[in-house]
Amino acid sequence: MLVVWNILIVLLTVAGMELFATFAHKYIMHGWGWGWHRSHHRPRSGWFERNDLYAVVFAVVAIALIALGTAGMWPLQWIGAGMTAYGAIYFIVHDGLVHKRWPFRYIPRRGYLKRLYKAHRLHHAVKSREDCVSFGFLYSPPVEKLEATLKRRQSATPGAAKGPGDAAPVTPRES
Repeated sequence: MLVVWNILIVLLTVAGMELFATFAHKYIMHGWGWGWHRSHHRPRSGWFERNDLYAVVFAVVAIALIALGTAGMWPLQWIGAGMTAYGAIYFIVHDGLVHKRWPFRYIPRRGYLKRLYKAHRLHHAVKSREDCVSFGFLYSPPVEKLEATLKRRQSATPGAAKGPGDAAPVTPRES
C-alpha cells in the first residue's frame, strides 16, 4: 500500500509543479526575476542562457528533498522525485520540442503537443515581460483564446507589447 501512496505523491507533485511553475513564470520570471528570464526571450548564443539558473535552483531543491527523504523524512524523497520527473518532462517538451535545444527538429501537426507548441510560440511573440500570454509549460488554454487575447492587447495599446528596443511581435509559424 505504501507503494501506491508514493506513486500518488509523485503524480500529485508533478501536477502541483505545473501550478507552481505557471505562477512562478508569470509573477517571478516575468516580475522581479526578469533579470534571469530575459535571456529566454532573446536569441540564444551558445548552449546555455541565464534563464537556465532557474532549473539549477529547482534541481537543488529536489536533490535536497530526496536526500532528506532517504534520511528518513518520508515523503520528501517522493516529492523530490516528482519535482525531478516534472523537470525531465519540462526539459524534453519545453527545451526540446519548443525551443529546439535538442538535436531533433519535430514540429507537431495536431493534438496536445501542437497546442503546447503554438501556445508557447505565442508566449514568445512578445519580447518584453509585459502582455505575454500562456505561462504554463504542460498546460495551455486553447490557442484561439490566446491569439484573441494577444491581438486585443496589441490593438488596445499600440506598441505596448514591445519593450524598449524590442522587435515587433510576430505570429508563430507552423512550419
